[in-house]
Amino acid sequence: MVQVEKKASRCKPGGKSAFVTGASRGIGRAVAERLAQDGFDIALFARSEDLLFQLESDLRALKVDAQAYPVDVSKPAKFVSSLEQAREKLGAPAILVNNAGVYYTQSVEGHSVELFKQVLETNLVSALNACQFVVSDMKTAGWGRIVNISSISGKVAEAYGAAYSASKFGLIGLTQSLALEVAEHGITVNAVCPGWVATEMARAQLNDEKWCALNQLEVNQSEEIARLSVPQKRLIQPEEVAHLVSFLCSESARGITGQSINICGGLSLN
Repeated sequence: MVQVEKKASRCKPGGKSAFVTGASRGIGRAVAERLAQDGFDIALFARSEDLLFQLESDLRALKVDAQAYPVDVSKPAKFVSSLEQAREKLGAPAILVNNAGVYYTQSVEGHSVELFKQVLETNLVSALNACQFVVSDMKTAGWGRIVNISSISGKVAEAYGAAYSASKFGLIGLTQSLALEVAEHGITVNAVCPGWVATEMARAQLNDEKWCALNQLEVNQSEEIARLSVPQKRLIQPEEVAHLVSFLCSESARGITGQSINICGGLSLN
């Protein structure tokens, strides 16, 4: 159960709903919880059906309307259909958070082209599809917030994660281009770039035998080495990322657009 207290609504004229992809766990779940606290109704998109419906139930306890849409965002027709259902149920979104993402370890030399495409479809193309879906309504409303969850690996590439880095670099490019296109319409578009975050996805990477071998790390030491690589000597918590997203979605952040903002405990300075 979400142990949070709902705050006074700060919904804007553009609508009172927020669409969040990759919402079932980790950063996506924390973002959905935080935006519900801010008073927004939430449309939840992810593949993990059981977790998604549990989150839907938890958020409804906060007296907001939450709707779960189990879907693989890398399947455009099904994803857009889910977006249409959400808009019909909750109205045009004031906020879109593109968080859905996958990571695979492969060297460039032997990289599967199909796997590379799969990562791009999930991490980047789905964001394009979602942005295209919401922008017209946001223009009509004269207000909107789009936040793309990129990564510090979208600014400085990491070895053996070429598809992931390429998708996150691309997400920053998409962010900047769209920000320029919609700036005069009261819409901001920004990217958030986390470092090591305490999520299942990050821990799966750190404990992956192939990833550790390629990076010359012992599996039983990799998490501690990752922690020590961060100047703050800790992993970022998902809730910290959610707080940043919440601020970027506020009226106070109306002057911030086209930016890619690191939240990494200083890791990007190494």
